[in-house]
Amino acid sequence: MTEQKRLLIIDDEENMRHMLSVVTSKAGYQVTMAENGEQALAIQKKAPFPFILCDLKMPKMDGLQFLKALPEDTVKPIVIMMSAYATIDDAVEAMKNGAYDFITKPFKTAEILLVLEKACNHQELQKENLRLKARVRELQGSGKFEHIIAHSENMRTLLHLTEKVARYDTTVLITGESGTGKELIAKGIHRKSQRNNRPFIAVHCGSIPANLLESEFFGYVKGAFTGADTDRKGLFEEAESGTLFLDEIGELPLGLQVKLLRVLQEQEIRPVGSVKTKSTNVRVITATAKDMEREVEEGRFREDLFYRLNVLTLHLPPLRERKEDIPHLCTHFLTMLNKKMNLSIESVSQEAMGVLLSRDWRGNIRELKNCLERAAIVAEDKKILPADLSGLQSGTSCNTDINEMLGTFSLKQAKKIVEKKLISRALKTSKGNKSMAARLLEISYPSLLAKIKEYM
Repeated sequence: MTEQKRLLIIDDEENMRHMLSVVTSKAGYQVTMAENGEQALAIQKKAPFPFILCDLKMPKMDGLQFLKALPEDTVKPIVIMMSAYATIDDAVEAMKNGAYDFITKPFKTAEILLVLEKACNHQELQKENLRLKARVRELQGSGKFEHIIAHSENMRTLLHLTEKVARYDTTVLITGESGTGKELIAKGIHRKSQRNNRPFIAVHCGSIPANLLESEFFGYVKGAFTGADTDRKGLFEEAESGTLFLDEIGELPLGLQVKLLRVLQEQEIRPVGSVKTKSTNVRVITATAKDMEREVEEGRFREDLFYRLNVLTLHLPPLRERKEDIPHLCTHFLTMLNKKMNLSIESVSQEAMGVLLSRDWRGNIRELKNCLERAAIVAEDKKILPADLSGLQSGTSCNTDINEMLGTFSLKQAKKIVEKKLISRALKTSKGNKSMAARLLEISYPSLLAKIKEYM
């Protein structure tokens, strides 16, 4: 018998203990029984059980007291509470104190076995989550680039090449669709280079008005134009001895392309309004989502500058071509979201992961991150379920602004809005059958009743 199937049954009624023992033993569980929470706690401390069926009302130590008394320094078991006299408040209290689920007596044998099966699946997801986290740490700590998840073969090959490139001062052009992580690669090159203790400055070439680009890049001297009351350094001077990352280089106007080419060739800049040049020592990394060869052919980008920037090209594959990375990216983003938003989402369910893996992700990693953030906000359980990805299943883009979708910036209000919609949809699908609706929503029956009372 495997460790996963060990089950502790706690109930003060001998007949109930016997019935549960017979049913679960036939289903393959190795069963140990206890009459109350005190006895069960002593058993659990000696040889921890991964699964526990526990009655709520018992002498000496009841179910809630048992839950609270479980040691904090060990892996928490999956506890399923049982009671014939429970109220919604009892169920909510049990769940708050760590119970996995709550079922009411009398129940059918199939019901208890179904709950245990779900508990087993939940434990497997937890273990898989831990394995993925360990793998992420391994990938991030093996000389690769921090914050870049690369489990797929094409990404690992790319990072191996990128690590070599980082050692030299050669100009790099990073290509790839929007949202693939081009700036992360640029930061990784900077961190792995000998310039890592100097500034890394990133600028989006399309975000600066054309008439301000020259002064932003090269600075200006006092009196160069109206309002130039003092000398001001440009981006090249600010990034001196470090790295300047020019994102969406294809947006750069032709007039400035000529001046950028001169800077790269001569290693010197001339501030606006000055007659003197200044030497510069900056590594330039550029990125674009455009087809630069076509831009050159159609006269929107200088050929000589393109060849000067294109000394070495790193192409980031879209997410649809590296789907092996999606589970690892999900683990990474959930860890970030839990910390940022004070959540406790443990994992993505197998069914929800299937939904994520089946999508093309035209918005790439940025879209995946937005989807997980939205799902984490509305998730009822400690794992993300298919229902939490309702926007994906209906074809809505996850790049849609959450405030635009829900009409509010408030996380509390957004969660209520989405929960109410999902509950209404589940009740409509189940034709008012609350037990079926609870199963569709994958929450306990008491939890559904409590939410109906709150929202409806």
